Amino acid sequence: MGKIQEFEITFDKNKVVYSPGDSISGTLKFKVTQSMPCKAIKLNCNGFCGVTTKANDTDWSVEEQYFNSTVSVAEKGTLKPGDQSFPFKFLIPAVAPTSFEGTYGKIIYRVRAFVDTPRFTKDFKTEKPFYLLTLLNLNDVPEIRGPNVSAVTREFTYLLVKSGSIVLKAESDMRGYTPGQVIKLAVNIHNQSGKTTSMVVASLMQKVSYETKKPTHDLRAIAEVEGSPVKPGKEAEWTEQMIVPPLPQSSLVGCDLIKIEYYIKVNIKSPEVTLVLPIHIGNVSLDKKGTSKPTTTDSTSTPTPTPTSATDGEPNLPPRTAPKPAPRPNRASLHVPASAPPDDGGQGATGGGWPPYGEALPAKSYSQMGYLSPHTPVSPNSFSYAPGLTFPQNNRHSCGPIFSEGNANMPSPSPLILPPDYQSASYPNEAPPSYNQSFNT
Repeated sequence: MGKIQEFEITFDKNKVVYSPGDSISGTLKFKVTQSMPCKAIKLNCNGFCGVTTKANDTDWSVEEQYFNSTVSVAEKGTLKPGDQSFPFKFLIPAVAPTSFEGTYGKIIYRVRAFVDTPRFTKDFKTEKPFYLLTLLNLNDVPEIRGPNVSAVTREFTYLLVKSGSIVLKAESDMRGYTPGQVIKLAVNIHNQSGKTTSMVVASLMQKVSYETKKPTHDLRAIAEVEGSPVKPGKEAEWTEQMIVPPLPQSSLVGCDLIKIEYYIKVNIKSPEVTLVLPIHIGNVSLDKKGTSKPTTTDSTSTPTPTPTSATDGEPNLPPRTAPKPAPRPNRASLHVPASAPPDDGGQGATGGGWPPYGEALPAKSYSQMGYLSPHTPVSPNSFSYAPGLTFPQNNRHSCGPIFSEGNANMPSPSPLILPPDYQSASYPNEAPPSYNQSFNT
């Protein structure tokens, strides 16, 4: 670098993330190999937003300045050979938007250093970025605690003369989420026609709007899940879960050039039916004060028989032990694959009174953020990239079986419950043993 080497800026404690109102301090260090004149050594701290109409371009069409402070740490003189060190300190304004980097715009914060030399002599400069985080508390967002429900009816014509309709309803468990939380989605499809629908697709969408003379909108699917088609005249329920990956917050308070929105889009391509559920992404999750978990009853429990008394006209026999209930058939086709782990209660997608609809529709494939192919079975551990998010290994099958294009990898039955031994019966001369007979044997 000529007469100056190791020209760099360091922050105290190597801190790179700050909040509005904080002070940022550090040191400018460089090494001079031989004496050189300088007019001044200056340090600058600034923050701004730049927006362009070309993807990944830094030739900003519109800019918005948040703060710009400059201090001079050395006046006109001669720099002697050796190591040079200049401390600095800046105050970040209390009102400044969160750092953001998008395709058509950025919110940038940085500290720059300049060594201003005399005319016809090379100037030296360097810079170091830092990041600003303004926490978005979802509890402060207006009207965020209401139900998040949407419904649409689509009438259409097929085979030129026949007509029908599709009733599509969707509901999410909350209106606001933080990265690492689970979105619980329930969709009801009523096919009031004689034509089978296409697959139903639910997507977590991000829309970023950049304000220029001609506004630019960047729309992308962050996560996507698919469910099976619905046959003619049938009504089906589809429940799904999605983990919210690390994402920028919904609101960039203080920025007028960039706007971020999130919503869940539920779509059936044939016939074309679409609805949306707006949601917010923040940093502080919603508190659940005033909400109670619905209580559930075990429908599989068998009531204990009441002993018959002698006054009923029957002999007073000793109480009999109730036979063990027969194992229920595996309703694999009525469960939904786990795109995300269950909540802390360990319940699956249908536990605790969720979803609000009836019979479930099986899902067929899954993809999120491009990390999984549609043919890859999903494990809760696949999403452990979220900060501080871990899942216990003992709940491997707590979310139901995993489907991949119709092939189910179902958990094996309990070794304590065996099916009847039909080979012991002399069929067709006699009927096979019942479940009760098998247990008694």
